[in-house]
Amino acid sequence: MHRLRRLLLPIDSLGGADTTARVAQLMLGLVLYGIALALLVRADLGVGPWDVLSLGIANHLPMSYGTATIVVSGLVLLLWIPLRQRPGIGTLLNAVLVGPAADLGLWLIPQPDALWGQIVMLIGSIVLLSIATGIYIAPQLGPGPRDGLMTGLVRITGWRIWIVRTLIEGTALLIGWLLGGPVGVGTVIFAFGVGPLIGVFLPYFERRRAATASRLRARRLAASTGVEEP
Repeated sequence: MHRLRRLLLPIDSLGGADTTARVAQLMLGLVLYGIALALLVRADLGVGPWDVLSLGIANHLPMSYGTATIVVSGLVLLLWIPLRQRPGIGTLLNAVLVGPAADLGLWLIPQPDALWGQIVMLIGSIVLLSIATGIYIAPQLGPGPRDGLMTGLVRITGWRIWIVRTLIEGTALLIGWLLGGPVGVGTVIFAFGVGPLIGVFLPYFERRRAATASRLRARRLAASTGVEEP
């Protein structure tokens, strides 16, 4: 247990209740992220670069899309080792929760019959994925496997972040496409739509998280000084 704690990034906590709330928010965001990926797959208009890879792997191995997503996350985490990246609890939960949540979503969500249904599902999936990203990043419990790979390579190479991200996602997309993963208009919309939407939702959830932290600090200060909050 002590070895595991040394390997993981420390949690900057304001107390047990705060840690529990942050982990709960993280898990909610990751489950919603997996559901959003299932919607994207069901829309059948193309998926994001990493999901092209996961679906390409699932085409050739006896595993579900969710299991392939976990496998890809595990492989990416192995690449963290030479980069000397430290995972957080959020990193590990990201690796193991998103895949099963996506499989659950695929089991629950039917395939749309009409093109308009596919388009609505595609747009809904991208919006939900952006919201979910804001929810799970705001608690700051460690980057996801793919984000950590990107930031680690930026630190090692000194290259601009957009160059590293483009190279990583381009490689995942190419390998996934060669394996038969679905590439389509949804892939393009995903690539250009998710970033701006995350830019809208993430600051909102970060402000909520900061406000919660501020309230907890005030309560701790009041408790330590014996002064009641106004």
